[in-house]
Amino acid sequence: MALSKVSVSCEVKDTFRTEVTASHKFIIDQPKAGGGNNEGPNPLEVFLSSLGGCICAIGRIVAMQKKMNVRGITCKVEGDIDKSVLMGNNKNERAGFTEIRTFVNIDADMTLEEKEAYLEEIESRCPIADNILKLSTIKPVVVTADEVAINN
Repeated sequence: MALSKVSVSCEVKDTFRTEVTASHKFIIDQPKAGGGNNEGPNPLEVFLSSLGGCICAIGRIVAMQKKMNVRGITCKVEGDIDKSVLMGNNKNERAGFTEIRTFVNIDADMTLEEKEAYLEEIESRCPIADNILKLSTIKPVVVTADEVAINN
């Protein structure tokens, strides 16, 4: 097994505006009604978009590897979540999505069965789908100000 490390960094100051540094910089924020400045998608939207983006990217990889004529893929992702948990008003339910649905349209000259098989392969190779379906270890580590200065 050859493991690769993928890393991003996030910084929030006195508002909900979170600056993300990855291969490209972007902003995660909250809508104005939620106290943010609406400068970018909220974390829930980023999470769902990572699944849709991964399905599209893996779909393109599979198509290229198998020399399939796939003209395009569109993916809509939606999820159901009880926001009373994240607001601290409910401790009896899950904080995360209770159900996530993907609606994938494959623009290719394939039968329905071929599209279903293609989508099954995409889903089996999608790291984001895998992380949603299976548990990954999350190791939160508190970093002191001295350690941050050393690492920068």
